Amino acid sequence: MAAAPKTKHIYQEQLNTVVEYIHNHLDRKIDIARLAELSHFSPFHFHRITRAMLGEPIGTYITRVRIEMAARLLRYSDNSVEQIAYSVGFETPSSLSKAFKNYFGISPSAHRNKKELVIKKQNRMTTTLNIKTPKILDLNDQNCLYYTMYGAYQTLDYASAWQKLWAEVKSQKLFTKGIQMIGLPYDDPNVTDPNKTRYDACLIIHKDAKPNGDVGVKTLKGGKYAMFLYQGSYKHFPQVYDYMFNEWLLNTTYELSDAPPRERYISHPDRVAEDKLKTEFYIPIK
Repeated sequence: MAAAPKTKHIYQEQLNTVVEYIHNHLDRKIDIARLAELSHFSPFHFHRITRAMLGEPIGTYITRVRIEMAARLLRYSDNSVEQIAYSVGFETPSSLSKAFKNYFGISPSAHRNKKELVIKKQNRMTTTLNIKTPKILDLNDQNCLYYTMYGAYQTLDYASAWQKLWAEVKSQKLFTKGIQMIGLPYDDPNVTDPNKTRYDACLIIHKDAKPNGDVGVKTLKGGKYAMFLYQGSYKHFPQVYDYMFNEWLLNTTYELSDAPPRERYISHPDRVAEDKLKTEFYIPIK
């Protein structure tokens, strides 16, 4: 039986808390009992509810995001396999190697050694990008309302996500100057199954807000970022990411830090020509 709208609304709010906790604690042991406590789900039904809402068992979800984070670190950092294993919560490098090979069919070392070949193969751009040399910035913490979606980035219903968030701004009387529209694409489609990629639509707000069902509230942590200003169609975002990660990053002394990239949407697509749309991309670095 499908959950009543009110019940599903509450479940989504509680699941947001669980997912955020997992992604913020990949470097340490994650206690399922602690997740059940955070969720406020019935202990008897915790696994059933999370599996239904995530599309996979909670333990599988945790292992998958750890392995996929390891793959990104192998590709975009110089950290040793041992350092990466510990940083994503594996007790030993051998346990990461076993899980990595079972998931990708290749060892972590082989993945790292072949990354240049893979990158060059993926980075054959067919369009010229209007993108400026990045600025290195130190960002402050920012509070936001957010709405999470899962699925291939090019198929998500972004319009309804923004409508939902702006409706919450109106409902909670949160409107002020300086609200920004930010996107957080957590996963690399070259690593994660496109149907499981995670994206948060966020509105940066300047008043205290409360979570409401599938609309959550959180703080985007500050830090050092390389900011690229891109002008052009949203459909070329994959090529923009290829350039930033595979061309720019690999030819600098910077390393990728443990945070998702950010997209700040400056232009409104209903008011600006497609080739004139401006977007700022923020890549976390150290």
